[in-house]
Amino acid sequence: MTATGTRAARGGTRPIRLSPGDVLRLGLIGVRVRKMRAVLSALGISIGIATMIMVTGIPSSSQQALLRQLTALGTNLLQAQPQQDGGTTATLPRNADVMARRIGPVTHASAVANAHRSIQRTDRSDPDDSIGISVLAARDNLLSTVNGSVHSGRFFTTATDRYPTVVLGYQAASVLGFKKLVPGEPAPQVVIDHRWFTVIGILDPMPLTRDLEQSALVGWPAATKYLHFDGHPTVIYVKARDDAIDDVRGVLPATLNPQVPDLVQVSRPSDALAAKRASEHSFSGLFLGLAGVALLVGGIGVANTMIISVLERRREIGLRRALGANRGHIRGQFLTEAVVLSGLGGLAGALIGAVAVAAYATYQGWPIVIPPTSVAEGVAGALLVGVVAGVYPSVRAARLPPTEALAAA
Repeated sequence: MTATGTRAARGGTRPIRLSPGDVLRLGLIGVRVRKMRAVLSALGISIGIATMIMVTGIPSSSQQALLRQLTALGTNLLQAQPQQDGGTTATLPRNADVMARRIGPVTHASAVANAHRSIQRTDRSDPDDSIGISVLAARDNLLSTVNGSVHSGRFFTTATDRYPTVVLGYQAASVLGFKKLVPGEPAPQVVIDHRWFTVIGILDPMPLTRDLEQSALVGWPAATKYLHFDGHPTVIYVKARDDAIDDVRGVLPATLNPQVPDLVQVSRPSDALAAKRASEHSFSGLFLGLAGVALLVGGIGVANTMIISVLERRREIGLRRALGANRGHIRGQFLTEAVVLSGLGGLAGALIGAVAVAAYATYQGWPIVIPPTSVAEGVAGALLVGVVAGVYPSVRAARLPPTEALAAA
C-alpha cells in the first residue's frame, strides 16, 4: 500500500469529535429522564451552597449594620480617665477637656466627674442607698461629644447649668420610676445630698457610653456650688477625625497629664464590640465547616447516583459503543451529567441562600449584604465537587466492553 493510501486509511479510522454542545446534550439525557433522582442528588449540593451563602451573608449584613450603628454613635470617640497610683486615684487637671481640645484633629472634647453623692427618689428614702446610680457633674457640650440625644425634656445650657437641676440617663430614669417628662406638667424632683433637684431631661439610650445611661447628671457650676465638687474631671470624652484617631490616642495621655502620662488610661468604646465581632467570626468558621460537610455528603450522593446510573444504562452504553462512540465520548457524557447535577444544585443553593439572607436581614432591619465572591466560590465549588464525583463513574462506564454491555439485561 502506498503512503497516500496509508494516510487515507488512517484518515478513515480517525475518531469522530463531538462538539461541546453535543457533549452537553448527551449529559442532560440522564437528568431529563430521571428528574426526581436528579433533584434528590442535587439537594445535598444545594444545602451545602445555601449554608455557605448564609454563613457569609448574614454575618456580613450584621457587621454592616453594626458599623453603621457605630458610625452614628461614635467610632471616633475616645475615653480618658486617671488610673490608681499607689492605692490612690490620680487626678486630672480641672481644664483637662480644654487641653484635649487643643489637639489639632480633635473636633469635640467634654468631661464628667464623679461627685461622690447619692440620689434618692424622695427625702424619705435611705440616704445610704445609692440604688446603683452615680451622680456626675457634666459639661454643657457633653451630648454633642458623645453623640447623645434627649429622650424628653432638655439638656443643660449656660442658663440652667448653675441651678439645682438634673438630667437622668435612660437606665437611671427607669430605676427612679420616670419614663418621660410631659410638657406643661410640674417637673419631678429627686433628692441629691439632702437637697431637692428638679429633673429637666431624660436621655436616650447610649450603647457606647453605658456609664452615662446609669447616671444622674448635674451641671458643672451647680455641682461645684451645691455638691461641693472639687472641679477635677474623672472621665474625658474626646472626638477626633477618623483618619487621626490613633494619633490622638497616642498623644492624649501626655496632653492631659504631662508629668505622669502613664497614669492616664485611654480606651475606645468600640473596642469591646470588636471582640464581639471576633466571636461571631469564630462561629462563622464553624458553620463554614458544616457547609463543607454538607458539600462532601452531596458529592457522595452525586457519585452514588452516577454509579447506579452506569449500572442501569449498560445497554445504552453498549449500543453507543457499537454505533461508533469511543471511550472518550462515554467518559464525557457521564462526567458532564455529574457536573450538570452539581451545577444545578449549586445554582439552586446560591438562590436559596441569597433569599434566606435577604429575608433574615430584612426581618432584623439590617442592610442586605451578599458577598459576590461567596456566590461565585460556592457555584465553583459545586462544579468542582461534580467533577470529582463524576470521575470514577465515567471511567467505569467507558471501560465497559460493548459486548458485555449489550448482553446486559
